[in-house]
Amino acid sequence: MKDTKVKQARTGERPGAVELIQSYLMVAGTVIGIFVFVAIPLAWVIRYGMVKYKGYGKVKYVFLENIVKVFQDSVYWKSVLNTFVFAIGKLLVEIPLALVTAFILTRKIKFRNFFRAMYFMPSMISVAIMGVVFSYLFAHNTGVVNEIIKFFGGQPVMWFSSEKTSMLMLMVASIWQNFGLNMLFFMTGLQSIDPAMYEAATVDGASNTRQFLSITLPLLGPVLQMVLMNAILGSLKVTDLVLTFTNGRPNHGTEVMMTHIYKKWFETGSAMDYGYGAALTIVTAVILGAVTLIYLKTTNKSADVY
Repeated sequence: MKDTKVKQARTGERPGAVELIQSYLMVAGTVIGIFVFVAIPLAWVIRYGMVKYKGYGKVKYVFLENIVKVFQDSVYWKSVLNTFVFAIGKLLVEIPLALVTAFILTRKIKFRNFFRAMYFMPSMISVAIMGVVFSYLFAHNTGVVNEIIKFFGGQPVMWFSSEKTSMLMLMVASIWQNFGLNMLFFMTGLQSIDPAMYEAATVDGASNTRQFLSITLPLLGPVLQMVLMNAILGSLKVTDLVLTFTNGRPNHGTEVMMTHIYKKWFETGSAMDYGYGAALTIVTAVILGAVTLIYLKTTNKSADVY
């Protein structure tokens, strides 16, 4: 009996053959997936980043020439600036709007389920369809918005004639589509907060604003970190909305990193350049990785709230 207890108390024993096979099988799917969908494509992109190839003719190895060309590409760096302007501008509105809306809809108000469904519905609409719809809504001659403006005696606005107004329209469309999903994430976090904390704060005389700042925001730290992370990366990788809405016009004023890369990879004619497109992909991946690391480094304390 004593020997049995000693054996059961032992740690670090080598697993048997069956347990070992089960362990390998459990991780095999993930390892194969990483190899097939991450390692191989990454190696393929790096290889193409060192060649000059337009989809026809011979493949010519130029090694780092494409990377050097990226740093001389004014259109690409303008698209990088546009991407960060777009991401920062829309998130300054989208995240607070989603948080406040979620805070309101977790309270006992009439028709709150109806409002939850209505705010979340844009997230289910195809981005391509949404881009087309918004382009018709804000069209100069036949757009619904300009028709309403003319009905009240105003002058129609050329929404897509300048870089600033075109970027503003992109931000509005993206906010309309994404804030409902972020609202849902915030609602999940808010509903996990113990109502007794709010009751105790009310007894102590804390206002709703004080409760929001002192209870809600600190306890939402991990959720807020996740939502911001997804929102930042999603905004920096925006592609289809820009392609269907403005296609980078006017004068590359709404061109973003991913649309510039897309055009180098898939546009036919002289613009298509597989090697240069791969080099752009590598540089963009480094930029996104740097943003991710900086964000995680500056927000790591918020995940330690619970």
